[in-house]
Amino acid sequence: MGEGQYDIVHTHTPVASFVTRYALKTSRKGGGPKVIYTAHGFHFHPQGRFYKNALFLGLERLAGQWTDYLVVINRDDENAAQRYRLVRESRIVYMPGIGIDTRYYSPESVPVEETSRIRQELGVRHNDPIFLMIAEFNPGKRHRDAIEALKRLSHERVHLVFAGTGPLMEQMRALASTFGLADRVHFLGHRDDIRSLLRASTALVLPSEREGLPRSVMEALSLAVPVIGTDIRGMRDLLDDGAGLMVEVGDTKALAEAMAYVLDNAESVQQIAAKGRERITQFDLQKILALHEELYDRALHED
Repeated sequence: MGEGQYDIVHTHTPVASFVTRYALKTSRKGGGPKVIYTAHGFHFHPQGRFYKNALFLGLERLAGQWTDYLVVINRDDENAAQRYRLVRESRIVYMPGIGIDTRYYSPESVPVEETSRIRQELGVRHNDPIFLMIAEFNPGKRHRDAIEALKRLSHERVHLVFAGTGPLMEQMRALASTFGLADRVHFLGHRDDIRSLLRASTALVLPSEREGLPRSVMEALSLAVPVIGTDIRGMRDLLDDGAGLMVEVGDTKALAEAMAYVLDNAESVQQIAAKGRERITQFDLQKILALHEELYDRALHED
């Protein structure tokens, strides 16, 4: 920092941002850089445990003293930042995420041949439904709920596809086998062809208990793929008012019913997907870049 003489330091995510703000707290007093922090979902949230929430809230309040601007990416976090006075209200800035290139993630960007390739790779017939989940295998993403929902479905030709890696992957593979679903639950590991996977899918499923503003949901909406998510912060920003389907966290019965609804109501689900595509234009990358330029200009020219 001493060598670079930077005007602005913009840091992201709660833990890394706390460390960075702590490291810069002294230099800021001497006319150092403006510090901007984008919270990708506070670690305190309604689904969190009391003591964990109290710890992270306390740390955010402490670090707020070393923050010039706090950027929040969902309305729940905006309300929390105001309620707990993490920084002065005039220093809280709402931005709808970090942007998505809606031209790159457009339905027309994925050739039909790509979706056929995906189904051939999976060994899935042309008209067999696919529910896709893109997430690291950790407890908060709740892959188990997706597998249990599949078990509840009466549709026997439905496939569940997981893209991602993580510590719980083998445990989830064993669970699928225990339920007799090994031939219909696919574990793909890390993938670089997310657009093709999404376009080959009937819907995206994300039963998480905590999110900031889930990237996989944004990509699905941009590609006009319907989404089933949980009624949590960040997800509501993307899916409310009919842009997607939402269920309560941990309610596998409701999740299975939402999956069945997608399978049995093609016309209305198509309308939901179209509304999702319309919704995501608010999160377009060019709009977010303009908001960042505006914020940087404001930070550099304030008294």
